[in-house]
Amino acid sequence: MKSALEIKPDISYKSAGKFEETRFEKIHNEIFKSSAEASVIVAQEIAQLIRSKQEKNKACVLGLATGSSPIKVYEELVRMHKEEGLSFSNVITFNLDEYYPMTKENNQSYHYFMHQHLFNHIDIKPENVNIPDGTVTIDELNQYCIDYEMNIKQAGGLDFQLLGIGRTGHVGFNEPGSHINSGTRIITLDHITRVDASSDFNGIDNVPKRAITMGVSTIMRSKRIVLMAWGQNKADIIKRTIQGDISSEVPATFLQNHPNATFVLDQSAAVELTRFKTPWLVGECIWTQELKSKAIVWLCQKTKQSILKLTDRDYNNNGMSDLLAQEGSAYDLNINMFNVLQHTITGWPGGKPNTDDSHRPERANPAKKRVILFSPHPDDDVISMGGTFSKLIKQGHDVHVVYQTSGNIAVTDDEALKFAEVAKDFIGEAGSGINFKSVIEFLNKKSENQIDSLEVRKLKGLIRRRESYAATRYIGLKDENTHFLDLPFYETGQVKKNPLGPEDIAIVKDIIAKIKPHQVFAAGDLADPHGTHEVCLNAIFAAMKELKPEKYMDDCWLWLYRGAWHEWDIHEIDMAVPLSPSEVLLKRHAILYHQSQKDRVMFQGNDSREFWVRAEDRNKNTAILYDELGLAEYEAIEAFKRFDY
Repeated sequence: MKSALEIKPDISYKSAGKFEETRFEKIHNEIFKSSAEASVIVAQEIAQLIRSKQEKNKACVLGLATGSSPIKVYEELVRMHKEEGLSFSNVITFNLDEYYPMTKENNQSYHYFMHQHLFNHIDIKPENVNIPDGTVTIDELNQYCIDYEMNIKQAGGLDFQLLGIGRTGHVGFNEPGSHINSGTRIITLDHITRVDASSDFNGIDNVPKRAITMGVSTIMRSKRIVLMAWGQNKADIIKRTIQGDISSEVPATFLQNHPNATFVLDQSAAVELTRFKTPWLVGECIWTQELKSKAIVWLCQKTKQSILKLTDRDYNNNGMSDLLAQEGSAYDLNINMFNVLQHTITGWPGGKPNTDDSHRPERANPAKKRVILFSPHPDDDVISMGGTFSKLIKQGHDVHVVYQTSGNIAVTDDEALKFAEVAKDFIGEAGSGINFKSVIEFLNKKSENQIDSLEVRKLKGLIRRRESYAATRYIGLKDENTHFLDLPFYETGQVKKNPLGPEDIAIVKDIIAKIKPHQVFAAGDLADPHGTHEVCLNAIFAAMKELKPEKYMDDCWLWLYRGAWHEWDIHEIDMAVPLSPSEVLLKRHAILYHQSQKDRVMFQGNDSREFWVRAEDRNKNTAILYDELGLAEYEAIEAFKRFDY
């Protein structure tokens, strides 16, 4: 019996239209709306394989991966074990890799990860679990790797291999340069891989430089391979892997030659594939307004011309002849697109009173709006929309900023120690509810990967809170309009957070119900390195959905901003708020009030620049793009997308 994923290729590739759509792609892939939906499908395939092997009284040999990608798969397998009786008694597992050196007890080890997410919750036999041992001495390591390979062969080979993919194109820890014939071995980790892991280790200096990994040849001998990738951060490497040439510089491209491999992607990870990025280069399109906007902006950038200078020839020569035929002329297309973009620009993000708002992104009425600005961390507000924040206050709106988490995990121990020592010297032990002597002792004796004590977390949270007050006062906000939710899902004391729970949603729901906003601004940037933005946004979505029957929600619009990692593409922008040079400077100063996040950014993702530099460059680049398209020239632009919840 074929699995759900294995059946799909037979169906989808029968149609000529599907083949045309995917003709640039060299690996079969399936794209899902969300990683949660995709993970359930993958888990079902694994469960079906386990059961089919049980019916034949055979062992099921699984190759397993770690990292964020497979977590929901493991959650679903655990659910099926507990609720549907799925047994793992016939399962033998081999994990792809492990950091080196690394003890099994270390909470950053893959041994710890696998037991935390899967093995501790199912009926697998302990002797059937195989994970590379990060404590093997270097002298014994070569023989250990040979034995690991032999154990896989003696088990009958891998029936199914689950993979993730790194931004370097690594599978397992097979970094660029890995050979097609490579077996299990020790390898030096690429700098980009260590940067990506730095948030888990509280800084790149703590990330091991080496790892033990299954080799490319080991992976390629698997009977079935499923590679999962979620999020926009993986989009570039997914395109290179699926559409590029086979090269050891992108080891995942070797999977193009595997006879039974499927890439399972969410929509964000697939956005750079040609059929999504530039579908007009693949075949005929259904020309929605969004696709027209995307195509015309792309055409301007490709031809290095402003919108109003595009000609019939430009459209015909770049795969848009059907659009031209549909619309009649380049002149009509250009004027319409120019007007669409022109109407996104406004210096009145809360709506301009006493004006015709038919071509404006926001309503004129009510003239004075109640506004909630949700900020996942205690600095996303000023980083992402500090200029718009200031305009809303100056234009007389009732603005409330709501910080959803304490942000304590992003404060370094050194920073907390500095504050504790100053506080102890200044006020002694009284007046704060924190025993600064014990905090200082804890931080001075803190061991690697030790979770902060409650008092240390409280201090770190207070540091972020006071920085936020300083920044919002500078912007011009009253203290009583600054709110701190300290959502429970975040308060674990470590990078890994709890799932979003009913209590989190109820807290968000209460603040919305209290303020009854006309506008809600929220972080739509889901690329932050530790996933907090996504959880915070889901809390807002859930809360607003529950509140939707309330009459005041009929007048509430939701605007999404992007954070410190990405900006909206031009064709996605519904509201563009220009900033003057003085407003850019005001925004910079507001960001700099967050001193604990300056100089040493703990969760910087793949960008080593400080947050204020990223924000300024992003806003200036958006303004440059508008200018190059033939619209007005501004110093900087903050961008927003309206979301119908």
